[in-house]
Amino acid sequence: MTESKNRYTDFRIPVPGQYQDVFSHFYFAENKSSEVITKTLVPSFQTILIINFGTIPYMHSKQNTRIEVEKCIVIGPIKQAFDYSLPPDAEILTVNFIDDAFYRFFGNACLAEHVPMEPDSLLNDGCFNLLWHQLNQLKDIPQRVNHILKFSDPYLVHRNRIAEQLSNFNDPNVSPIKAIANQNRQTERNTQLNHKKHFGYSAKELSRYQRFLKAIEFIQNYSSNPVKMEWAEVITQCGYYDQSQLIHDFKHYMNLTPAKYLKFQQDICNPMP
Repeated sequence: MTESKNRYTDFRIPVPGQYQDVFSHFYFAENKSSEVITKTLVPSFQTILIINFGTIPYMHSKQNTRIEVEKCIVIGPIKQAFDYSLPPDAEILTVNFIDDAFYRFFGNACLAEHVPMEPDSLLNDGCFNLLWHQLNQLKDIPQRVNHILKFSDPYLVHRNRIAEQLSNFNDPNVSPIKAIANQNRQTERNTQLNHKKHFGYSAKELSRYQRFLKAIEFIQNYSSNPVKMEWAEVITQCGYYDQSQLIHDFKHYMNLTPAKYLKFQQDICNPMP
């Protein structure tokens, strides 16, 4: 949890074991200061549901468009960083879907990729509007989280077998697409389509992101003493060919160079553990 002198508070909330293949975590942020707090969200390749309980927060798109969150909004899979601002008295709770969980909930993992959407427009039954009113009456954060978990149960369809195999695949030395295709006697093309359909991104996109995430984690170890940062070691340990490829990935995902990320990371929100 972080709590600054200007009364900005944010923290992660873990989920119970039986929901860990659906949600990675919940995230709460509250601004009780007199200033607008702006943060940058690191791409997570997750789809998130943002629920607002206070003054309307807003996001800044890459095209400089301001997107306001009145009650609930869905966005993702988040493949590039974006800025979001919490004005005074803003209070948000975000639900972070993991792997194919958004598909299990809404039946399409790519719906919110380009334009944030209201979740009720995905289910067509007004249940999220009702959920927001129920949550707004609860002031205790754990109670809100538990309410969301119980609310989600009836909407989660049975998990697709191939999606589950792809999600649980953890051999870094073998192509997950090739391995799962062979295991199910399918073509690699069909397995690729299943990956995109259920996750909202390809296995190739995910592999590149995981390399970038490894570099982020490596750099964070030097956050207290950036002068000792060894960029050559980052390149070697994280699987980059050279410094230009490392810089290219940081500009792609963050619109920052690695050095600028190191300098400004206190203003960057990393949703990953």
